[in-house]
Amino acid sequence: MNIATEASVPAQEVNSKKISRGKIIRYLLIILMSVVMILPFIWMLSSSLKAETEIFGFPIKWIPETFRWENYTKVWTAVPFHLYYLNTLKIAVITTILVIINSSLAGYAFAKIKFPESNRLFFIYVATMMIPYQVMMIPQFMLMKQLGLVNSHWALIILGAFNPFGVFLFRQFFLSIPDELLEAARIDGLSEFGIYWRIILPLSKPAIATLVIFSFMHSWNDFLGPLIYLTSDHLYTLQLGIQHFITEYNTEYALLMAAAVSAIVPTIIVYFLAQDHFIKGVANTGIK
Repeated sequence: MNIATEASVPAQEVNSKKISRGKIIRYLLIILMSVVMILPFIWMLSSSLKAETEIFGFPIKWIPETFRWENYTKVWTAVPFHLYYLNTLKIAVITTILVIINSSLAGYAFAKIKFPESNRLFFIYVATMMIPYQVMMIPQFMLMKQLGLVNSHWALIILGAFNPFGVFLFRQFFLSIPDELLEAARIDGLSEFGIYWRIILPLSKPAIATLVIFSFMHSWNDFLGPLIYLTSDHLYTLQLGIQHFITEYNTEYALLMAAAVSAIVPTIIVYFLAQDHFIKGVANTGIK
């Protein structure tokens, strides 16, 4: 008995050393990957505060010799940057609100209301996610042209308000809510919309936060949609307005980087506000 106990002690020490070495290697890899991933952002931030001649110097100076805060002032005064900002904010906020309403209603219908061929319809609807945007681009443009919405923000808002991924996300989340809860509400006389509004939505904060982040970031960073539908400068979004710093003969990289840093601030704020619910939403919908 004693011999077995004594023999097991060195084995445990060896295992603990292996585990500790494995953990160290794993943490080192994680740190290395994190640094690699964050380097472009640090370079962008550093370049936004440099003179044009310093940006592409080698070796790279991560900390500028002189901090040129005036780069940010020029970005906001050289072009109507505030107008591009407001246009982008308007499109992103309205699109996000509409996609939450549409997706949650459709997700509730597919998850909790029994009707013929509901599963087949859901499968067909979700399968549209597999269609590349380039295939739908021309039919969508022709449709928006017939509706007279070309060169209007409404073309981008309407097209962005319907999202199969959002319906999938909400349906998967709603399936985790017990049917008995809904049956009790129906017995108490609550209508289907009342159940959706008073019971389902308050329980769906993780799914709402997840879709808010995805939808807001997609609308905010969209470049191709505004490029297709917007032709007037006063309707431009940030992604189009930033191109003013790129001309045929010259590119003002310092101003370009300052504009890029200014443009990503709202997405970072939205993420940090919703990150707790976002993680719960991804975990809950991933389990189903």
